[in-house]
Amino acid sequence: MNIYIGAENIITPLGTTAGENFSALYKNFSGIKKFGFDNKDIYLSKFSNIDANHSFDSLLSSCLDVIKSCLSRDVFSSDKTLLVLSTTKGNIENGVVDAIGRSINNLQSKFSFKHTLVVSNACASGVIAINTGANLIRSRVYENVIVLGCDIISDFVLYGFKSLFAISENPCTPFDKDRTGITLGEGCAGLVLSANRSVFNEVPMKYVEGTSSNDANHISGPSRTGEGLYRTIKKTLELAGMGEREVDFISAHGTATVYNDDMESVAFDRLNMNHIPLNSFKGYFGHTLGAAGVIETAMCLQSMRNSMLIKSLGFKNHGTVKQMNVLTENRPASIDTVLKTSSGFGGCNASLILKRS
Repeated sequence: MNIYIGAENIITPLGTTAGENFSALYKNFSGIKKFGFDNKDIYLSKFSNIDANHSFDSLLSSCLDVIKSCLSRDVFSSDKTLLVLSTTKGNIENGVVDAIGRSINNLQSKFSFKHTLVVSNACASGVIAINTGANLIRSRVYENVIVLGCDIISDFVLYGFKSLFAISENPCTPFDKDRTGITLGEGCAGLVLSANRSVFNEVPMKYVEGTSSNDANHISGPSRTGEGLYRTIKKTLELAGMGEREVDFISAHGTATVYNDDMESVAFDRLNMNHIPLNSFKGYFGHTLGAAGVIETAMCLQSMRNSMLIKSLGFKNHGTVKQMNVLTENRPASIDTVLKTSSGFGGCNASLILKRS
């Protein structure tokens, strides 16, 4: 069964559409700026206007408004359509009790969704949500799956990462030898998976395959051998019937922590994939947690549409235990096959493959 993927939209501090965000990345603009926090300045990729338009619920609704306009009229209300929300903390700013359920109810009411699902599996949530949607289509439970990813920066999240000494004092620099930690970001993105190519107003790409793996290494620390990431990529390639040399580009997780970036380099080296052009989008968007996998997959679709590889912003000098082919400049390229990876706390890892249709 062919599964098509498209109708992507992205809302971040860099823009309110997928096209605006791609244009900003093409110009190598970053959404990361200094914000006052706890009596000091801290680098974040955060919406400057703290108003109703940038609340958790408003971001979800605005993203879906654009996606709805990119599809056949009856897709949202169809009994064969599922909405999947990927998030780590949901609308926690408005209370920890039912921080996600209220938002889901609002979306069901406004957009007439009959079926909804929430995926919250740390920072691998976005890719896992996309894979889950594809599996449900492949099992013929649904014909269309709309995947949304959204997270906003809260004091709870920021203090949590600061307690782990994981926040960089400068904008994050994934894979660079002088990297010192993550930069948090906020944003929302959505995309659509469907068994029917005809539901898309714009030509979609193909979702080929995707898997996840948990190496249960540590509550927050990644495996030094990259075991979970190695296993999910290996399995995804096997199920897709592909070899590593068929991949044109890797959108890596690339958080800019010492251990995460090293782990990824080891996993790619074990898979003989360290020659493949690779980037992290975190230097542009920051780490958007449960939204990251959806935002970055949507950006991969934009890269494929525009035949352009985007440089890994902040990277200057190799600093991982195994060398990788990190993009240092934008590069025009015919991108037929993309590997997207994500990793998260608790040893969770996920991967998926996109292909030009």
